[in-house]
Amino acid sequence: VQLQASGGGSVQTGGSLRLSCVASGPAFSRYVMAWFRQAPGKEREFVAGIGWSGTTTYYSDSVTGRFTISRDNAKNTVNLEMYNLKPEDTALYYCAADADPKIGTFRATWAYDYWGQGTLVTVSS
Repeated sequence: VQLQASGGGSVQTGGSLRLSCVASGPAFSRYVMAWFRQAPGKEREFVAGIGWSGTTTYYSDSVTGRFTISRDNAKNTVNLEMYNLKPEDTALYYCAADADPKIGTFRATWAYDYWGQGTLVTVSS
C-alpha cells in the first residue's frame, strides 16, 4: 500500500487548509486511517482517525472542534479539513493506514502499518 499526502501549505493564524491522502490498492475500505503530525524537535503525535466505514472518528484534544477527518472509500481517499489554524499546528502531517485494527489503538503510532511521505503545514502569527 502506498499513501500519497497533499494539500499542505503556508497560512496565517485563523486560516484553513484541506489535506488529502490517496491510497493505492483494493483494500482501502478495510483500513483504519489516521493523520499524525510531527513538529520540529517533537515526537510524532496523533491528530485524527477514522474507522473503515467513516462513521467513527477520533480527534486529539488540541484539534477537536477545528479539524474534521473524512474518507471516501470509492476514491481511496482520506481528507483532513483544518480550520482556525494556530501557529502550534505547524508540523509535517502524515497520513497512515492500519491494516489490522484493534480496539484502543487509534492513537498509537506503532499500530499503523503504512505511512505517507508527509505534507508540510506552516501557520504564521
